[in-house]
Amino acid sequence: MKKWLWLVAAVLVALLAWTAIGPYRTFSAIRDAAQARDAQAMAEQIDFPALRNSLKAQLGDRLLREVGAPSPDNPFAAFGLGIANGLVGGLVDAMVTPAGLGAMMEGRRTWDRASGTPPPSRDDTHDPSAECPLHDAQYRYESLSRFTATVHDDRGRPVVFVMTRRGLDWKLSDIRLPLRADETPTTSPTP
Repeated sequence: MKKWLWLVAAVLVALLAWTAIGPYRTFSAIRDAAQARDAQAMAEQIDFPALRNSLKAQLGDRLLREVGAPSPDNPFAAFGLGIANGLVGGLVDAMVTPAGLGAMMEGRRTWDRASGTPPPSRDDTHDPSAECPLHDAQYRYESLSRFTATVHDDRGRPVVFVMTRRGLDWKLSDIRLPLRADETPTTSPTP
C-alpha cells in the first residue's frame, strides 16, 4: 500500500514540475523557432486568435485615445473611426505572423524588419553574433495559469509576452505593447 502512495505522490510531483517548467520550455521553443525562422514551429507555440484579439483591442484603444470619441453630431467622424478600426484589425491580422513576432522578440519594431533591407539568408540563421530573441528577458509567474517574459524594445520600453496555461500546455496568448504616449523608457536601449 505504501508503495502505491509513494508512486502516486511521485507522479503528482512530476506533473507539477512538468507544468511549472512549461512556460520556460515554450519560450525556449519560440526563441529557437524565431532564430531558425521556422514558421511552423513558431505557430505551434502561439494561440493566434487570442493574440490577434488582444492586439486589436490594444491598438483600437490607442486609436480612440489619440483621436478621441466621435461627437454624436458628426456621423462622418464615427464612420471614419469605424474605418480606422477596420484597418487596424486588418493590419494586426497581416502582421501577427511568426516573422513579425520574431522581430518583436528581438526588441525591434516589425516595420523596421520590413524596411528595404532583405531578410537574412538561411545560411545566416545560425550566426552566433545575431541578436537572440527574448534576449535578457525577465520572467515571472502572475498566477498559476499566467506567465510573462518582459523584454525591452529599441527605445527601452517594455514589451511583455504573456503565456497562458490550458491543462498542461502553455501558449503565447498576449503581447502587451508599449503604446501609451506618456510611457518613458525604463532602460537605455542597447546599441
